[in-house]
Amino acid sequence: MNALPTRKAEEWRYSDLEAVASVWPLPAPMHIDVAAGEVAHHHLLQDAADGAAAVHEYVITIADGARCDFHVLNIGGKLGRVTFAVTLGRGSHFELNGAIIGGGDQVLEIVTSVTHAEADATSGQTIRSILGQRATGSYLGSINVARHAQRTDAFQSIKAMLLDRTATANAKPELEIYADDVKCAHGATVGELDKAALFYMASRGMDPATAKTLLLKAFVAGVFDDVADESVKDALEAAAIAKLETLV
Repeated sequence: MNALPTRKAEEWRYSDLEAVASVWPLPAPMHIDVAAGEVAHHHLLQDAADGAAAVHEYVITIADGARCDFHVLNIGGKLGRVTFAVTLGRGSHFELNGAIIGGGDQVLEIVTSVTHAEADATSGQTIRSILGQRATGSYLGSINVARHAQRTDAFQSIKAMLLDRTATANAKPELEIYADDVKCAHGATVGELDKAALFYMASRGMDPATAKTLLLKAFVAGVFDDVADESVKDALEAAAIAKLETLV
C-alpha cells in the first residue's frame, strides 16, 4: 500500500491517521513461518515512548499440524497498532492472548485476520482492554473459513473496561464462513469497575487506588498465564502492572 489509508478502510476506521502519517510508509511486515508439526512461541511488548507512533505488522503461516502461540501487551506511544494476518494449515492451531492498557490520548489497536485455509484447524483469540482518560482501544478481528476447511473450531473473546466515561472501546469481531461443519463463536463486552466490589473493599479499609488496581489485575489475569518463558511472563506482567498504576 503506497497511499495513506483513510477511514473508508474498515481496518483503519478508529485509528489515529495523523500519527500513522508520521511513520509512513510502514516497514515490511514481519513474517513468521511455522513448519509442519512444530510449536512456536512469540511475544510483543509494545511500549513506545510518549508521543511516538508504533506499528507492528505480522504475517504468520502455520503449516499442517503446527502450532503458534502469540502474546502481546500493547501499552505505549501516541499510537500503538499491532496487526496479524494468519493462515492455518490442516490440523494446525493459532492462539493469541493480548492486553491493551491505555490512558491520556492514546490510540491502541489490535487488528487480526485469521484464515482457516484447511480442515481440522483451531484458533483462539482472547483480548482484554483497560482504558482511562481519553484513550481509545480497538480490537478488529476476522475469522475467515474457506469452503473446504471443514471441522474448523475458532473463537474470539473481547472484554473492555472503561475507567472514565471519556475513554472509548471499539470491538468488532467478525466471522466469514463458507464451510458448513464448523464451530465458531465470538463475544464482546464493554463495562466499568464493579462499584459494589469497590465499596466492599473500601469497607474493609482498603484505599481506592489499591482496590482499583487489584480489580484491574484480576480483569487481565490469565492473559499471560501460559507464556512458556517465565522471564518473558514476568516482564509482561510487570509492564502491565506498572501501566495500570499510572491510570488509578
